[in-house]
Amino acid sequence: MESGEVVVEEAKRRCKALKHRISTLSTTTQSSWKTTLLRLINSELSFLNRVNSSPLKLSTNIGYLESVVHVFQHPLITSVSRVCKPISISSKVPQQSIYVDIICSFNGNPVWFIVSDRNPRYISWQDSEKTKNNKGLRNRIVHLMVAAEESCVTVRPCSIILFFSNGLQSCIIEKLKYEFGATTDLGFGFSDFDCEFYDDLEDGDWVSVLGKSFEKACVLEIKIGSFSPINKDGQILADQSGNLEKVHIKDVSYDVNLGESFIALVSALRSWSPFDVEEAELVNFDTTALVAIVSGISNGGIDRILATPESELRNRFKGNYEFMIGQVNSEMEKPIHKELMPVILQKRGIICESVCSEFQELVSMCGGPNEKSRAKHFLNHLRVVPDCPSERLMSLPTTRKLALKNKVVFGTGDYWHAPTITANMAFVRAVSQTGMSLFTIEHRPRALVGD
Repeated sequence: MESGEVVVEEAKRRCKALKHRISTLSTTTQSSWKTTLLRLINSELSFLNRVNSSPLKLSTNIGYLESVVHVFQHPLITSVSRVCKPISISSKVPQQSIYVDIICSFNGNPVWFIVSDRNPRYISWQDSEKTKNNKGLRNRIVHLMVAAEESCVTVRPCSIILFFSNGLQSCIIEKLKYEFGATTDLGFGFSDFDCEFYDDLEDGDWVSVLGKSFEKACVLEIKIGSFSPINKDGQILADQSGNLEKVHIKDVSYDVNLGESFIALVSALRSWSPFDVEEAELVNFDTTALVAIVSGISNGGIDRILATPESELRNRFKGNYEFMIGQVNSEMEKPIHKELMPVILQKRGIICESVCSEFQELVSMCGGPNEKSRAKHFLNHLRVVPDCPSERLMSLPTTRKLALKNKVVFGTGDYWHAPTITANMAFVRAVSQTGMSLFTIEHRPRALVGD
């Protein structure tokens, strides 16, 4: 096979292997970004099938697409809302747009990713005088910064992350640090984990295909702005206006066995005690999460439920019988406390005032003595913060799917930079469909059963 044909065939193999890799990536809310990437790869394959195989040098986008997928595999990336698409800079001037490779959450913060697969030798700082197409990196960053400041609040990032898969010259890195305050300390390197690709053989087996190496990758973060600071001293929190207020949580007593798994889960949370002054991440609970944690189904009650005659259960739960039995089966398959343990481990829990009121009312009306006791005990380990939804959540139109009360709950978590643990995936999907990235953690629903 001629050298040119070898280059083309290798590019085709990498495209096919990348398609397989994308199909194995997990999604939680929606997979429109998968559709976009697969469309781009199919377009690249069509180009390769048409291209003349004689030239030794072939300009393809496969390296860029591999780099985008590599970024996706970072464990701190969640809530991908847009991939490889232009976005409107301002709602006032919708025809103005800018290209962003990935819009998502990184470590809980809304960010824009700019991905480059160019040879670092051809990345210039200033615009080239020889050609208008060769724009310098400096001007592109300036345009991105302006776009970020003027973008719709739903997609506005708190930082822009630059990913250069083939590295960047040290002199340009220093200029990015000096002029834009770029930092390279993101806590976890993008070259510290592998990106494996596989190719399908005729017999149906898969073999490893050598894709890109990211050992030389350079990643920089440029802050656009910051959310209101979080005070994590365990004593006080700031409301949305910046005022500090102490939140009092009354002591509670309980004389009912709370259950070993429940106590273990509560113990996994970092204390809000004034004696524990170490910083810790926050996690926001919505009402569905609180109910799931204290539910009798989650706390050893499934044996009693299954031992009860079906007729009695149907009379007790009415039209919710099938729903309740489904939750029992779900708990038997994967206990909810075990599922939530790694999510909340060594984090401090918060709930907004609306959730606190709604949860207490639900427990009062529907909870049994054990569920009520667990509810009081768990609330004693959380911090109740004022309803202070973020501007970007509140900027979304209030509709049936985007109810105001949900915007307040999830928006408060967003305001405090805390992921919201929820079973309300209808709201999460509705937010995702607006193009906004929202940091959430899904759990399976549980109901109060009067335990």
